[in-house]
Amino acid sequence: MKLLFTLILGSLLMTDHVFSQSYNPTWESLDARPIPAWFQDAKFGIFIHWGLYSVPAWGPTKDVGVYEKYAEWYWWSLTQPSRESYEQFNDIHARFYGKDAAYQDFVSGFTCDMFEPDEWARIFKEAGAKYVVLTSKHHEGFCLWPSRESWNWNSVDVGPNRDLAGDLIGAVRNAGLHMGYYYSLYEWFNPLYRSDVRLYVDQHMLPQMKDLVTRYQPDIVWTDGEWDHPSEVWRATEFLAWLYNESAVKDVVVVNDRWGTETRGVHGGIWTTEYDLVHAGDASEMEIDHYWEECRGIGTSFGYNRNEYLENYSTSEELVHILINKVARGGNLLLNIGPTADGRIPVIMQQRLRDMGDWLAVNGEAIYGTRKWDKTPKVTADTKVYFTAKDNDLYALCTEFPTESIIVSGVKKGKVTMLGYDSEMKVSTKNGSLAIEPPSINPATNPCHYAWVYKIEGALK
Repeated sequence: MKLLFTLILGSLLMTDHVFSQSYNPTWESLDARPIPAWFQDAKFGIFIHWGLYSVPAWGPTKDVGVYEKYAEWYWWSLTQPSRESYEQFNDIHARFYGKDAAYQDFVSGFTCDMFEPDEWARIFKEAGAKYVVLTSKHHEGFCLWPSRESWNWNSVDVGPNRDLAGDLIGAVRNAGLHMGYYYSLYEWFNPLYRSDVRLYVDQHMLPQMKDLVTRYQPDIVWTDGEWDHPSEVWRATEFLAWLYNESAVKDVVVVNDRWGTETRGVHGGIWTTEYDLVHAGDASEMEIDHYWEECRGIGTSFGYNRNEYLENYSTSEELVHILINKVARGGNLLLNIGPTADGRIPVIMQQRLRDMGDWLAVNGEAIYGTRKWDKTPKVTADTKVYFTAKDNDLYALCTEFPTESIIVSGVKKGKVTMLGYDSEMKVSTKNGSLAIEPPSINPATNPCHYAWVYKIEGALK
């Protein structure tokens, strides 16, 4: 017992040491900070894009590039003749609101009068999500908390007259989930940003970010809009050194890699992909040797887009398969919802989340707390069997119900069960590999839909 106590104490002291050391404001020092374990265990989070763009809630859904479909870029798209969708946005704006209508006038329609944070938190928890990330401020600059630096351009001073960021974090944490905030470094039309970016960073951006962290103590700081300037201009390393050394969340906070033109996939915390892209690069089959997270909408946009049709939404099966793909490849899935301007989560999005929660209720053991198996075969578009690992156990996740033996190369032993199914599986050894015989299942004994998981106990001993 004395030896066990000593080992446990040593482990705790070592963990505390990792997060209590001082970090210098250099990428070399900051990049050495480990990703907090809670995030690597969580696997599935909910992204929320909500702001004044939720009032017009429009973007094209056909014949334009991925980034052109984002409804949250409505204001910018009205002003950029070089964008493919420029004429479409302006035609819609003139037809619905009048060609001279100002974007700022949308604040009167951002009522949030049906926003029930406890109900949102219940939906997220029942979906099986472990964390939530809300847009505290998107590129339009409108804040969802009472920011001093955005006087009369935040949800407390105008619009709903409510601290949306504060209300949601309270409900989410009461539900036992982690909560973080998205924050856009730049603002499209902020006069200070357009005239003097260094003064904007000093007097607007950094004070806002520190206020957000100090006020709410978020578990995640998820930045964006970094591409206009290198990290030196954004003073990113200075902020991160403060976050890791002095803030109340220094030991638990997770950050991403969007801190300057040169940082994505190179510096920061987790690497990020977006609709399987890294900027314009295809990340769908990319081998990523750093902890990472994929973010995407259920539809083609992050902000709510009332121009979307059913075919623009991923099916529940597709979303479960996306989650499996990301986790098996060593990452997380941050799945976005776009609430309406009055504060409702569209029912089709609720239905997709409910289906994911039902699947995770049976198979979450193969997702939460797992890590990428070090012998996993390369994942391609044709992959139907994925693997995750936890302690001494291995999980085989099948996105199609197998009609023949599942061959697990490199594994020769282990008790095999199907999650949610009572009987032990028949196994054999073929050419030094474990062969799992799928059971005969009927609608009455089928444990779930979309994907089936085989647990191989003791496979990694």
